[in-house]
Amino acid sequence: MTKQQEQLIALGAIFTAALQVDKLARTGLVDEPVVKCLINSLLVIDPQSTLDVYGGNDSELVDGYHFLCRFLERNSGISREALRYGLSLILLERKLSSNSAMLNTISTRLEQIRSKVEHFGIMHDNVTAACGALYEETISTFNHRIQVMGDVSYLQQPNAAAQIRTLLLAGIRSAMLWHQLGGRRWQLLFKRKKLLADLLQRLQY
Repeated sequence: MTKQQEQLIALGAIFTAALQVDKLARTGLVDEPVVKCLINSLLVIDPQSTLDVYGGNDSELVDGYHFLCRFLERNSGISREALRYGLSLILLERKLSSNSAMLNTISTRLEQIRSKVEHFGIMHDNVTAACGALYEETISTFNHRIQVMGDVSYLQQPNAAAQIRTLLLAGIRSAMLWHQLGGRRWQLLFKRKKLLADLLQRLQY
């Protein structure tokens, strides 16, 4: 797999997380297999490949790929909120990467969350509550914060709020991976045609 293909996987994961945030905020629903994949990506240590971060394949990231295709095609029908969330995750990851103390805190807390997953299971409320609290106590302290828009009756539910923060944390983890693989924001503007061609090829696998 080329470095560009690996970048696409991580980029697709960022926008998959953004789409799930948007769906949860508007409908109170998520795609459970997708959310499992994203939460698990937070807990993978020393992956042998980019795909290993997402369970060995990218089947749960297809919605993110399709969304990116529509964005790169300048399709006006895409969710502007999901796009805003995805781009904000990329921005927040850059702020996080320059804060070594916060990175250490997140690493330590994720190790504790792994123990919760082993005890309760990856989709248990205790796990999402812990991930959500971690996001709130770290990423949410930056001046730039993601304002999630949706149905207030869902956004005010503690479990839904925790799930949203968990998904945002997973999106930032994928943004960090994307940057480590050479992904840059300017590529979304100036390499649209190449990214689109690579995405379409990826979707044919």
